[in-house]
Amino acid sequence: MLNIAVLVSGGGTNLQALIDAQQSGTIKSGKIALVVSSNSNAYALERAKNNGIETVVIEKRGAEFEAELVKTLEAHDISVIVLAGFMRILSGDFTARYADRIINVHPSLIPSFCGKGAYGLKVHEMALEYGVKVTGATVHYVNEIPDGGSIILQKAVEIQEGDTPQVLQKRVMEQAEWKILPQATELVCQKWSEK
Repeated sequence: MLNIAVLVSGGGTNLQALIDAQQSGTIKSGKIALVVSSNSNAYALERAKNNGIETVVIEKRGAEFEAELVKTLEAHDISVIVLAGFMRILSGDFTARYADRIINVHPSLIPSFCGKGAYGLKVHEMALEYGVKVTGATVHYVNEIPDGGSIILQKAVEIQEGDTPQVLQKRVMEQAEWKILPQATELVCQKWSEK
């Protein structure tokens, strides 16, 4: 089984979906060995601790952050990295070091409503302002371009009359993100365990 690191910055709902998927056997080719947070107040750290998963907080910026992160990942023999509500953009040097081993979930159907500045609630505000009838989530490989890596899985979610950004965000998480992020994590772990 490959060691997985989950990188977080906030509440950790996607982390919880990964933990649940590991416990139910959806993720079986890897195990969550480490949760790294860029924010010492992230509730995701509590979720990890409640499930016996080691945590590390790295609050440094830029190159210092990445140098510390590489050291931490190597010390824990990490093979696959999952970004789950991680609010930092990783450099080309870092993403090249872990090519096709870093995945991210984005709360829209890429290439819509993505790229620099499109994250969290902003994405749902953009979808509602534009007036699309369908949105969803995308899991993609991470490269040096924000939301620019190749797509692994997508799942569509219908927008309903009267949706607010908050209501839409919750529906996209429940119907798409929490389903396809664990599935994609298993697919990537499977791929790398066969190499």
